[in-house]
Amino acid sequence: MSVSILSGLLWWKSNPSNIQDQVGLLFFFSIFWGFFPLFNATLAFPLERPMLTKEMSSGMYRLSSYFFARTAGDLPMELVLPTIFVTVTYWMGGLRPSMVTFALTLLIVLFNVLVSQGLGLALGAILMDVKQGTTLASVTMLVFLLAGGYYIQQIPRFIAWLKYISFSHYCYKLLVGVQYSKNEFYECGNGAHCRVLDFPSIKSLGLDDKWWDVAALGVMLIGYRALAYISLRLR
Repeated sequence: MSVSILSGLLWWKSNPSNIQDQVGLLFFFSIFWGFFPLFNATLAFPLERPMLTKEMSSGMYRLSSYFFARTAGDLPMELVLPTIFVTVTYWMGGLRPSMVTFALTLLIVLFNVLVSQGLGLALGAILMDVKQGTTLASVTMLVFLLAGGYYIQQIPRFIAWLKYISFSHYCYKLLVGVQYSKNEFYECGNGAHCRVLDFPSIKSLGLDDKWWDVAALGVMLIGYRALAYISLRLR
């Protein structure tokens, strides 16, 4: 709650003429709600490993039952916190005053949270070590942060593939896509108006292919969880 209020104050009543600030807030949504659930989920299986090993060896329950109960049990808290955060920061930050746009923004952030959680579960299940898991999670999110499309618009071709495996990139692109339209203009100085689509950060992203971005996140959502389950099964 405190972070949401602080963020809202920092971006207080930004407007389209300060489009760089608004785009920065959208990128912050994608990164902050990538880090937080990722680290929480990375710790889940390693911390419960002794209990899981003991109870599985005694045949108390099946692995599938534990896996689905464990992942579903975290969902309420994982989804409530970002909902509060987005609700507070969105309106304080002066983003588009539309309930439809707000609802879409919230859904995208929640989708991002679930994907991030899935990656954390996969890393935790593969490594089963708190220190190694958090280290790898830190490095992974740093790569996703840099390849997300905000800090570097023109990534060299030989390493440009990194953005396509970054869930933060797809989340950021979707957030920008629902916030702005192709035919929208913003005040770009001296009374002039420029197309939103020509703004460098947005031009490099593009506002098309939203369903491909949703599909990519959907594949990650299922793939990460499947990888986590298979990793636990093989132990």
